[in-house]
Amino acid sequence: MNTLFRRLYSDYLMPSRLPEYEALLREATERGYTQVSVREFLRPPPPGTRAPTIVHRHDIDSDLRTTAKLFAREVRRGVRSSFYFRLSTLDFGLMRDIEDYGSEASYHFEEIASFAKRHHLHDAAEVRRHLPAIREEFAANLRRIEDGLGSKISTVASHGDFANRKLKLINNEILADSSLRARCGIACETYDSALLDKFDLYISDRPPPLLYHPLSPHAALGRYHSICLLTHPVQWETNWRENTRCNLRRLIEGLTW
Repeated sequence: MNTLFRRLYSDYLMPSRLPEYEALLREATERGYTQVSVREFLRPPPPGTRAPTIVHRHDIDSDLRTTAKLFAREVRRGVRSSFYFRLSTLDFGLMRDIEDYGSEASYHFEEIASFAKRHHLHDAAEVRRHLPAIREEFAANLRRIEDGLGSKISTVASHGDFANRKLKLINNEILADSSLRARCGIACETYDSALLDKFDLYISDRPPPLLYHPLSPHAALGRYHSICLLTHPVQWETNWRENTRCNLRRLIEGLTW
């Protein structure tokens, strides 16, 4: 019952946390942090010049309305960040606005989970036998997004679906292929150890009442030099229509897979 209540509160009753997000951006700036995208963070700075840094990564699993609000607050505060869109959340107008501003709009990919659900595959070994086809599907989707965006994508982020959890097979296995990365021009996937090892602290938002793991970014400011903050629009403002749509879609996929 407590779990059900927490889900109802998170999806339908939670007050907007967007003022808290803007306050965090302001506080980080006041504490001397540079706030950048993944793509910008990967560009080597001149020796000895890197200030304390927060890399903002947004995984756009759902809710474009709140995504646009997060972006507007970052523009107001002069903050750059990365927004990773699923195929189901692509909005090329918003994505081009993000790129034109100087932030990063990119791909939140999930071809392994999508392929498994589409072909009703429940065995990880069987899914792996189809990895060549799945990788070609990823490459085609990436090209389509680049065409719609009008610019090259250099970093991507793996999405975690319920199918991945059941299969115990993560989507970023697609990119365990250096030739595919080279062909697609992928410099980094956001779970690459080469990227994660550059951070002193990695924080992800969580549903209430936890809100963050392993600790609040407010508590991290001043204690850690290099921070990655992963956020999802659904954790910052409720959207009744979108949350209901996503919950129904998840139920149907679970029943039909």
